[in-house]
Amino acid sequence: MIKVLVVDDDPMVRAGLSMILGGAGDIGVVAEAGDGSEVPPLVAEHRPDVVLMDIRMPGVDGLTATERLRAAPAPSGGPPEVVVLTTFHADAQVLRALRAGAAGFLLKDIPPGDLVAAIRRVASGEPILSPAVTRQLIAHVADGGAGERAERARRLLGRLSEREREVALCVGRGRSNAEIAGELYMSVPTVKAHVSRILTKLDLNNRVQVALLVYDAAP
Repeated sequence: MIKVLVVDDDPMVRAGLSMILGGAGDIGVVAEAGDGSEVPPLVAEHRPDVVLMDIRMPGVDGLTATERLRAAPAPSGGPPEVVVLTTFHADAQVLRALRAGAAGFLLKDIPPGDLVAAIRRVASGEPILSPAVTRQLIAHVADGGAGERAERARRLLGRLSEREREVALCVGRGRSNAEIAGELYMSVPTVKAHVSRILTKLDLNNRVQVALLVYDAAP
């Protein structure tokens, strides 16, 4: 059973999301929250696999809640994956949430079937944000600090071996493990091992952050 925590300040939205997800036999909504301040105790109590997080809330917003959640000491089994909800394709807060470690974002008008599929993907460790959407998001949001980010990204990527950098670049281009294996002539388990080492060496949470780092480092 995939355990989900739904966080949104609109009770009707929470009810709708819970009804959709509850209808899937392998997904269960273990708790709901109306503000980001409620997330830490609910995560500690229910240990959800995925937090479906509204990005705009009047109290503690989803960005702050995501940053706090990903920065906190990981509970046994690791922290939950965070998927941010938004009504906008290009939103500065969404981009910052992805940099903080969110596994992707969903638009609030997503069809029910796609929502269920997205939660399953995130729970299995797959991001739900294509590089094309990432590039569009970055291109439409001016959040400053590009020079500093580029310098930091190149410094971090410099920690990797040549083979690890090749894998990281493929991740940045949105390649799946199977596609990377075919492109670099290695087995899928070897690709997975490389990705795990990249995340550990660079202290990153997921493949989305690797893709963002590769994008930042590009000339």
